[in-house]
Amino acid sequence: MEGEITIVSNPTVNVRLTNTISSFESTRRFNRGITIAELKGKLEMIVGASPTSMELELFSVSDAFLQKMDDNEALLGSYPVDDNCKIHVIDKSGQISEFTDVSKVEKFELPDDAYEKRTDSARSFMKKHGVGQFNEVEKAKKRAENAARRDEEKAAADGLSVGSRCKVQVPEQPTRLGTVMYVGTTDFKPGYWVGVMYDEPLGKHDGSVAGKRYFECENKYGGFVKPLSVTVGDFPEETYDLDEM
Repeated sequence: MEGEITIVSNPTVNVRLTNTISSFESTRRFNRGITIAELKGKLEMIVGASPTSMELELFSVSDAFLQKMDDNEALLGSYPVDDNCKIHVIDKSGQISEFTDVSKVEKFELPDDAYEKRTDSARSFMKKHGVGQFNEVEKAKKRAENAARRDEEKAAADGLSVGSRCKVQVPEQPTRLGTVMYVGTTDFKPGYWVGVMYDEPLGKHDGSVAGKRYFECENKYGGFVKPLSVTVGDFPEETYDLDEM
């Protein structure tokens, strides 16, 4: 009849497909008249997941989540699916694609002595041009810097004594007050370290690290810092009145 408006809908739709089994994205065209159960059967051949373990999620062309496609009897066209929308397939069985499971890839390892003899390797290039670990000047400079840092740390450690009140200032951390409980070397890391019992539970342990005890304090009140981060002085212990607001 004159004046009637006829809406013509494309019977097929192009969608992007992603899934939890692999990182690959593909594009497929489907008939809007198929059911979700039929769609899952077609998706099985594409993503490798069993229809019984599939969950489908629909996303817009801009990848905004729209809804779950969880009615197997519903038609694909009953969902707001437009060209270039995305259907994400979630495989509830938890399988991993053989193409993304690197644990199944056989690794090739070249013996160090054989690698040493090669003239086209990165190690050979670095040796020839004195780069990285083969730069003797740079290595000597690093050794000198490390020695100077150790001497500076030792001098700072020698100026500290157990029982002294202290202020701890570590970059990008709040200033903390406490008491020096240990000064010296440790088993957990090289160099000189200062064990501190903080006034507040701002530490990491109770004075023991990796099963070895260096001093005694309540849990979360103990910590270790480098000597250069510690300043000793008359820092009264902070007290907190729970009745104050």
